[in-house]
Amino acid sequence: MFELRLLAPEDRVETVSDALEALDALSVSVEDADAQTDAEQALFGEPGMPPPKEGWQRSRVIALFAEERLAREAAAVLVAQDFFADCRMLGLADVPDQDWVRLTQSQFSPVEVTPEFWIVPSWHEPPPQARQVIRLDPGLAFGTGTHPTTRMCLRWIASQGRVDGRRVLDYGCGSGILAIGAAKFGAPEIDAVDIDEAAVASTRLNAEANGVHLNAGLPETAQGRYGIVLANILATPLKVLAPLLCEHVAPGGALVLAGILERQADELTLAYAPHAALEVSDNEDGWILMTARL
Repeated sequence: MFELRLLAPEDRVETVSDALEALDALSVSVEDADAQTDAEQALFGEPGMPPPKEGWQRSRVIALFAEERLAREAAAVLVAQDFFADCRMLGLADVPDQDWVRLTQSQFSPVEVTPEFWIVPSWHEPPPQARQVIRLDPGLAFGTGTHPTTRMCLRWIASQGRVDGRRVLDYGCGSGILAIGAAKFGAPEIDAVDIDEAAVASTRLNAEANGVHLNAGLPETAQGRYGIVLANILATPLKVLAPLLCEHVAPGGALVLAGILERQADELTLAYAPHAALEVSDNEDGWILMTARL
């Protein structure tokens, strides 16, 4: 495998990246060329949302090719294009063969939710102090337990007796991790729904791997009222879904919302005010958990 590196200004990153993909690059990634210097720039976006910009003022574009010949041909074609005028080739390098599966797995370790509750990839042994474990491998669906929003929801679920014996709805289930957590802590009936069919399939597989029973499907699967409604999505869809989610909460039930930045607390409180009185129940790394009793 061979790695072709280029330098491109912000306004050329998307064009150069698209051209590399058209020239048979196996993958294209973009880095801040000024990282670790005084000129480094932060470039943030919310999970699941497009980045605010396509690249940095000086972006390093890295393309992987299966053969050296393909990489050299791609470089020659790019240099001849008008849009490449402000760009520069940085070099071509051979990438040593690696056990990519093992390398990827090494990046995911057991995640502590509480001292006794852990999320553990299938290739790891649970920590000796773990009394409750969710087995979950990284996949296409959002929700591996590494994000603060997921951990906060699971901490809430793990609190003494909160879900035991209650009917639970996980709205926007992703990998199904919250629904599985609810099952592990005593919820007898769980509906896990998502608009993405791949997420529904992932939830079913993960539930089977964890030996728990739940009902996974598209949003219309959610029927009636629930003692607990969980939704770890993002602030904008949470605001739109306010009437629907609150309608699914049984009298005396709990609404648990995540995917919310600290600065978005007031707008969520306002959006839910006609239906429920939200309050901040947890916070981690700039994210908050908001809950309400109906």
